[in-house]
Amino acid sequence: MSTFFTLLFLTIAVIGSMAGLLGNGTILAVSSISCIRSKILSQFDMIMIFLSLSRFFLQAWMMLDLFLSLFCKTYYYEENFLVTSRTVFVFLNYSSLWFSAWLSVFYCTKVANFSQSLFFWLKQRISSLMPWMLITSTLFSLATSLPFSWDVYNVYNNFTSPVNTTNSSEMRVTMKASLFSFVLLCNTGTALPLTVFIVSSILLIRSLWIHTRQMQNNASGFRDPSLEAHIRAIKSLFSFLILYVTNFISVFLILYNIFPPLSLGEAICTAVIPACPAGHSMILIWSNPKFRKVPARILQHANCHIRTRSM
Repeated sequence: MSTFFTLLFLTIAVIGSMAGLLGNGTILAVSSISCIRSKILSQFDMIMIFLSLSRFFLQAWMMLDLFLSLFCKTYYYEENFLVTSRTVFVFLNYSSLWFSAWLSVFYCTKVANFSQSLFFWLKQRISSLMPWMLITSTLFSLATSLPFSWDVYNVYNNFTSPVNTTNSSEMRVTMKASLFSFVLLCNTGTALPLTVFIVSSILLIRSLWIHTRQMQNNASGFRDPSLEAHIRAIKSLFSFLILYVTNFISVFLILYNIFPPLSLGEAICTAVIPACPAGHSMILIWSNPKFRKVPARILQHANCHIRTRSM
């Protein structure tokens, strides 16, 4: 029975990766075409290009990693390839998390309204700061992922193994220090963007609460576009928060090798990791009219083709 569920979740992982490739490919194509036509790289398109590109490569890498682990086990479990695979995965995943966090910051600065000087300064300068924020987060992701290719990851894997040497106590102290560095790297690479995302979401919710109270005091019977923009942004951020935390937990379990290879627990995490960014990409597509036009046109052409063949 466990083998059946393992295969089931691995199949879900493949489907999730393919859906992520399709969704992020759509976002990347639409954002790139929009920049080419307007000849201006807007903040939103800039974030979407960085985010969809990192997720596209992340989904492709996870699919390649999954197939190699299933059909090329001898080559896959070689130390050099396994370390390289894990390092590339960590870099792409950290980059995706950071770009998603900057998307929430973008929503917050565009929709929320606060009188604080710091928020006003950020709101006025977000256009010039966004490229540097994206580049800096990419370099930070690279810096926090490179140590996974060093001995710190191997030390973590061997931490619970017996040490049969005369200097076992000294080796244990060294391994504990390296293990602490490994845990610190994992938490830094994922907790910082998560903190940025949560703070921007809280600010947006607070702005909605203040705006709702003002609307109640004014007792206006007309629909307020600002209120609707708040609600749409919060719905998008709240749905992504659920996916974000779920992905955070799954990556944590995979990186810490909690489950043995090809076990049911590892299969569930393997299915969840690609499903979360794929789900958020679908939310972005259906919540944005510019992205939503593409799948709508594809469905329309497909229906016309089916009707033509049936006649």
